[in-house]
Amino acid sequence: MKSVRKWMETCFTTHKGRSIGVVGGLILGILILSLGFWRGIFLVLCAAIGYWLGSFRDKEESFLSILDKILPDGIRNKMQ
Repeated sequence: MKSVRKWMETCFTTHKGRSIGVVGGLILGILILSLGFWRGIFLVLCAAIGYWLGSFRDKEESFLSILDKILPDGIRNKMQ
């Protein structure tokens, strides 16, 4: 059991991008096989949007600063 853990740690430290790609592809494949293509893609899209919004939280940015980046100039001022 320790050898498997050590092998996984080695894979994720030396080949981080490849390892994440394999795990992500495996999860996507399981989702598509179990839910169907469009439902699986929708679920992955929702997770990606959640990850993207969560990254702003990790950077300690406010939601309004996110809106400033997404929306064109002047739109947010009209919303207030």
